Amino acid sequence: MSFLASFEWGVIWDNREALLEGLWRTIQVSAIGIVGASVIGLVLGAARAHRIPVVAQLAAVYVEIIRNTPILVQIFMLFYGLPTLSPHLRFDSFTTACLAVTIWGGAFNTENFRAGFEAVPFNYREAGLALGFSRLATFFRVTLPIGGRISLPSTINTHVSVLKNTSLMTAIGFQELTTTSRSISASNFRDVEMLTTVAVVYLALVWGLSGLMRLLERRLSFVEAR
Repeated sequence: MSFLASFEWGVIWDNREALLEGLWRTIQVSAIGIVGASVIGLVLGAARAHRIPVVAQLAAVYVEIIRNTPILVQIFMLFYGLPTLSPHLRFDSFTTACLAVTIWGGAFNTENFRAGFEAVPFNYREAGLALGFSRLATFFRVTLPIGGRISLPSTINTHVSVLKNTSLMTAIGFQELTTTSRSISASNFRDVEMLTTVAVVYLALVWGLSGLMRLLERRLSFVEAR
């Protein structure tokens, strides 16, 4: 009760416009990161599952590097490290945020899709080839629909992590929701109110995204699973 009594709800309302702007930036970066990570994962996952020369090996190196280094280090490398190599590699904070979560999510989705594609029984692909489909057509008509459904649960977890990782962009000063809340609390010293707001908003975002993805998972599930 003492916590609620000392909690100043008006602080949140007074700064609603700034918080909404930060929330919008968080949603933008998350959406771009989820779409980009899905495209990367789909392409490189297929390359690894089908053992495409050179591409599969390069994808494996990419996955190992990204999955085994902290994303915060990757953010710093993109924002501070690359400009020292070439001035043409200098990105603003928004671009860096989008690249960081896309590259990070893409590495995890590569393995998610690879595992899904490899789980498709080989005789299914043989049946597609026997029907006269080309290898590419067999992938799109057989491997992708089945493997994509198999990999969906793990990609949901990756997409949720992409959303939550946007909060790390405070390290480079990108004014997403977390950075915005810290800027506000630095001026009014209401850390509890601002951090509580951020926690509640992220909880709602994650629940919403998870709910949508679970709904998609149920709609795309196999008849036997239903």
